[in-house]
Amino acid sequence: MDFTFTEEQQAAAEAARGVFAGVAPDAVPSPALTPGAVADTYDQALWATLADADLLSLLLDTRYGGAGLDAIALCLVLRESARVLARVPLLESSAAAAAVQAYGGEEAKADLLARAGRGEMVLTVAAHGRTGHDPAEQAVTARQDGGTWVLDGVQTAVPWAHDADVTLVPAHTGTGRTVLALVPRGHEGTVLAEQFSTSGERLGELRLESARLAARDVIDAEGAWEWLRDLLATGTCALALGLGERVLRMTGDYTGKREQFGFPIATFQAVAVQAADRYIDLRAMEATLWQAAWRISSGAPGPLPAAGDVAVAKIWAAEGVRRVVQTAQHLHGGFGADVDYPLHRYHASAKHLELSLGPASAHEEALGDLLATHPLA
Repeated sequence: MDFTFTEEQQAAAEAARGVFAGVAPDAVPSPALTPGAVADTYDQALWATLADADLLSLLLDTRYGGAGLDAIALCLVLRESARVLARVPLLESSAAAAAVQAYGGEEAKADLLARAGRGEMVLTVAAHGRTGHDPAEQAVTARQDGGTWVLDGVQTAVPWAHDADVTLVPAHTGTGRTVLALVPRGHEGTVLAEQFSTSGERLGELRLESARLAARDVIDAEGAWEWLRDLLATGTCALALGLGERVLRMTGDYTGKREQFGFPIATFQAVAVQAADRYIDLRAMEATLWQAAWRISSGAPGPLPAAGDVAVAKIWAAEGVRRVVQTAQHLHGGFGADVDYPLHRYHASAKHLELSLGPASAHEEALGDLLATHPLA
């Protein structure tokens, strides 16, 4: 087993570190003090910098101005972004563009991909169901009517919905298939309402009422939604890892300086053991993340489908990021709740990621189903 990253992947991570080095995690009002959204839109200056650094087109082919890299490279960049709580739709736009490239028609590719890679267009995905990046049961339905598709239903908690030019909406057909509809912002038959995440970001409730789309705007290729769902979930695990690593570093710095009885509290056994447990969580989150990203990137066969590796990564990420921030709050004492100190922002963002991933028990059930249908030798 070789966990060494390629030169291209390492270069993407290094470029990301340079871009995010000057980003402050507390650049917007605290979600604890803001009744609505902490900001009207994403960090557009940072988005432009990411575009200039060619980090928005990592997964795109060279013919669309991209680098032709893989999910591992994207996860390396997402990991860096989470360490500073970067307020950009990097995961959603990158994953949506990759899905259009892999499964979409030539017209959709020509319309969307090059502009998305240059940061001129923002894409997002309406995919937060009850178990994390799964569509709620029959949340949106799609039926064909002549040469068009008609969509009805509601998707909630759509990230960056008010900023995205196009939203990819998974919709269920009458035959049990799932298609991906490319819905432009403000499209006839759509209504967008405000919602807010625990981190204070503005989300959207997207309601579709007999919204009609041309066939060119609907991806009905087999496996498109399943592939996109796995990429979104794995990217969210990368965000959880980066956030958790930063929080544990903050905790180490604080406990190394905070003294009781004349000694740094980091030297106390109870503190050291708790920090060590969280370090183990992070290393497990990292190993399972790269396994899932590698399966998605390589398409390599395994005893289980790639969805099994994604489920394991989601289990560790959902549980691990919660334990890391809870321990950090405990070891910081009351200082962790101080709105002038960024730890409470990381806690709020961690909760949002945990909710986005969904409960570990749901992923354990999914993994059990896979094991039942693909018994290991």
